[in-house]
Amino acid sequence: MQDGTLLAAVDLGSNSFRLEIGRLDFGQVRRVEYLKETVRQGNGLDEARNLTPEAMERGWACLARFSERLSGFDARQVRAVATQTLREARNRDIFIARAQQILGFPIDVISGREEARLIYQGVAHLLPQSDERRLVVDIGGRSTELILGRQYQADVMESYRVGSVAWSTRYFSDGQFTEAAFERAGIAAQAVLDEALTAYARGRWDVAYGSSGTIGAVADILLASGQSDGTITRDALDWLQGELLQARSADRVRLPGLKDDRRPVIGGGFTVLRAVFDLLAIDAMQPAQGALRHGVLYDMLDREHAETDMRTTSVERLAAKFEADPAQGDRVGRVASRLFRGLGAKLPPEELQRQERTLAWAARLHEIGTLISHSDAHKHGAYILEHADAPGFAQGELHHLGLLVLGHRGKLRKLEADFSDTVFVQQLACLRLAVILCHARREPDLQGLKLISGARAFSLQISSDWAAAWPQSAHLLREEALAWQKTPWTLSVH
Repeated sequence: MQDGTLLAAVDLGSNSFRLEIGRLDFGQVRRVEYLKETVRQGNGLDEARNLTPEAMERGWACLARFSERLSGFDARQVRAVATQTLREARNRDIFIARAQQILGFPIDVISGREEARLIYQGVAHLLPQSDERRLVVDIGGRSTELILGRQYQADVMESYRVGSVAWSTRYFSDGQFTEAAFERAGIAAQAVLDEALTAYARGRWDVAYGSSGTIGAVADILLASGQSDGTITRDALDWLQGELLQARSADRVRLPGLKDDRRPVIGGGFTVLRAVFDLLAIDAMQPAQGALRHGVLYDMLDREHAETDMRTTSVERLAAKFEADPAQGDRVGRVASRLFRGLGAKLPPEELQRQERTLAWAARLHEIGTLISHSDAHKHGAYILEHADAPGFAQGELHHLGLLVLGHRGKLRKLEADFSDTVFVQQLACLRLAVILCHARREPDLQGLKLISGARAFSLQISSDWAAAWPQSAHLLREEALAWQKTPWTLSVH
């Protein structure tokens, strides 16, 4: 991307929705505008883990306002991500379908570990670079992320289902602050976070940083009250708990620096923060400027190039872990990409390049299920991708890859895919054909072979000399034409 390009990140959090707009300036993203609205979708999950109509309406109304500000941005300039509430919500597809229409851009639901990775990227890019070992903590509405890293590299990442909205709803539902309520909430938070004790032990980091939400609110209170320079210490937390107990209820808390939208969830957020301090033996925590939305912006820059795209690294790790043959994966990828380019897809060059990268990833991973079962490798491979924590990938992106891996062989009629998505169908066809052409696990002869795409139809043209030279491949291609008869698309072999 060129200097001066505007980039926007939309963070659909459990407590607040945020929009960060920045301008690219010599590798750094400088803030142009920041919008935040308290939506409290985390409060809108019912007992069946469905978002209530009211919660969905609040989210849609906020995104409509964000959409107005994003008018004129194209798809390369905007990325929207959703976190814990929409990870949990059983009816999230209903909310997201309408939300994408309103916002005008896709919304990626990201895993907890991917959220943690992006938070660390946001924090690291807004800190001075050093070799210090960092612990980064982010207490959100329904989840808390803990990350260990150095410079721009996040090494240990985890997300825990404990947050300011969830704990305020569960342990301070009547809004009353008592010592017993704080004790119950703290014990419960430590029970959830207890498994972090080993991975994030005190000897594994030098400096603790807190990002966004609750930690930012506590730091603001301490600074405005003259208790510290914004640094959070144990003594400062003791003082704050005393102030909350003295107020006796959330609606009566009047503290300098505490914003009105944070008051209803300060009790739950405080107990989670206190639990993190106690469990990990933290003496002091520095508030960090960076957050998830900043990490999303910098990750957008990394995604522009294959060599910096974290997803490429994740694909290689998965392929190595499940012992997929690298030579065959690369071979299938080269053939599939050549066929895909030959179709002359009506896409901008940069979008065509991104779709080719996705196709190459699918080719690299198409055999990962073989380690489990040879006959059902495509099914196991798809299952692995649907449930993998793969840094850099959103859940929807993994689903897309999973469908390609599931469909790279076998019957197409059982593939629950959107066959009206022309680009996906073209990727699927090119991958299947590449697997057939490379079935002997050697470089195939592509001379005299051409794939053409029309209106829901593919035509594969091969010369008679080619068919005579490679009769087994020609047979498999004719069988492939029959497989497409069960779909809205056709494949003819001439």
